[in-house]
Parts: sequence; structure tokens; C-alpha cells
Amino acid sequence: MQSRLNPYLSFKDNARQAMDFYRTVFGGKLEQHTFKEYGASQDSAEDDKIMHAQLTVDNGIVFMAADTPSGMEYRPGSTISMSLSGDDEAELSGYFERLAEGGTITMPLADAPWGDKFGMVTDKFGIDWLVNIAGGSAQA
Repeated sequence: MQSRLNPYLSFKDNARQAMDFYRTVFGGKLEQHTFKEYGASQDSAEDDKIMHAQLTVDNGIVFMAADTPSGMEYRPGSTISMSLSGDDEAELSGYFERLAEGGTITMPLADAPWGDKFGMVTDKFGIDWLVNIAGGSAQA
């Protein structure tokens, strides 16, 4: 198996809602497992929190997430950005629009100086997304 780098997002206690949302954005197969399922609950209040979730999309997008158990420090804020790129303008524009629902567009998706279309959005879960569409409007 070839090595891969997959983003892993940390949430305080809403990983299930976030990953359900991302599935509506990207489609694909979503697996979610709780702390209780793995016998890893140290507190019954955490039984139904997500210990591991993985979204796998047919086009190769794969990322994971988990809730932060009470015994670990949760560090909110943007320490990582998710970057989507490719040349399928319809697909990537659709992702951008759906990620913006309930979130904040920090840079509208528009022609960029380097010849592509580029935009940035912070989704409703506080995750920053960068979208780059190769060739910009020349691909349309």
C-alpha cells in the first residue's frame, strides 16, 4: 500500500454533526465509531462521542475526525486549513457553496492572479477551507 497523508480534524464534542455535514458536501462513505464501541469511555458522558470517523469519497478525498475526550486538551482555533484543488469547476464550486452554508466566505471564489479560480471559506464548525480550481474561468 502506498503511503498517504490524511487530515485528521479534532472537535470538542460535535464531530458527528461535522462529519454528517461534510458527507452532505462531498458524498462518499462515512464511518463513525464511538468511545463506547471501542470500550474506551472513561466517563459515561462520553459514550456516544466520536472516537474515530472517516469520510472516504470516490474521487480520492479522505479525511478523519474525532471528539476530544475530557482527559485531553481541546485547542480550538484554526491551526490547519483543508485545501481542495483540481480542474473540475462544477464539483469544486459545489463543494465551496455547500461548505459556506452556515459559515463565512473569507474570500469569494474568483479568478486569481495565477490564472486559477481561488476562494476561502470558514465552515460552520470553524474549519478553514481553501479551494483552487485549475485554469480558472478558462476551464469553463
